[in-house]
Amino acid sequence: MAARDPYSVLGVTKTASAAEIKKAFRTLAKKYHPDQNKDDPKAKEKFAEANQAYEVIGEDEKRKKFDRGEIDSEGKPRGFEGFHPGAGGYRTNTGPGGAQHYEFEFGTGGFGGRPRGGMGGGMGGGMGGGPGGFGASDFFSDLFGGGRSGPRQGEDLNASLRVTLEESAQGAMKRVIMPSGKSLDVKIPAGIESGKQIRLKGQGQPGPGGGLSGDALVTIQIAKHKLFEIDGRDLRLELPITLYEAVLGGPVEVPTLGRRLELKIPAGSSSGRTLRLRGKGLPDTGGKSAGDLLVTLKIVLPEGSDSDLDELMRKWQASRPYRPRDSM
Repeated sequence: MAARDPYSVLGVTKTASAAEIKKAFRTLAKKYHPDQNKDDPKAKEKFAEANQAYEVIGEDEKRKKFDRGEIDSEGKPRGFEGFHPGAGGYRTNTGPGGAQHYEFEFGTGGFGGRPRGGMGGGMGGGMGGGPGGFGASDFFSDLFGGGRSGPRQGEDLNASLRVTLEESAQGAMKRVIMPSGKSLDVKIPAGIESGKQIRLKGQGQPGPGGGLSGDALVTIQIAKHKLFEIDGRDLRLELPITLYEAVLGGPVEVPTLGRRLELKIPAGSSSGRTLRLRGKGLPDTGGKSAGDLLVTLKIVLPEGSDSDLDELMRKWQASRPYRPRDSM
């Protein structure tokens, strides 16, 4: 029976990336490895089929040849009439000087990959990852932690978590979904900055061969706030004020990350003037100090026309002209 299409075997599309193909193969290899399925005779066949498929499209050059139709699903040149998979087979290539080079191919009867050797100069290559390169046996040795690799630490997993400005300032408990699908509760420390990582020990991928699990690395991203802009540990706020508040001065209420506070505007304040509320910015992670809240005033005129205001401004223009742009 002809081998199945390797893309179908691994459950990926023909446009899948190398990483996606490797991930699909690892999943099937873990699921059907004979050591993990000693009571399931079909597991051995599925494992061998996945191994065969990965041998063809898991290697970049072979994959290109397969996609071009130069080799079949077993990795043999199209039109090759060899032995039945599992019984072994060979093909001949003509080398320099007309010398014949024989490449032996072992089919799905073994799990060590496809050893190849040369005749005439001694048998070259070897099983799997022996002399001749890194083969499927090395891959399985690394995958299951056996053989020469031994126990290894699992891979770290990375994820990002979006939090509000209030949560970053005050601390919170949040849940994040890792790429593996696992949900983790993450304690957000008060004062954490955007871009900082939280490391969760042992919450990454399990270690092959009984090795230690990797870690989960969660990168914090602070969502944009509707009022405040972050400037280091300081916060910036643009505060709308009336014309008469700017001229006469007086107390106004100002929002902060906590409760609303009173801010005194000096008489004669212009738009763009910045006032400071100390300690009302973002705390540091130790909670010992905090930045400031920088409040920039913005004079807002009333909507619509006002004849009294217009008349007042005409009198000012005539009797008290001033030139604010002379310094520009």
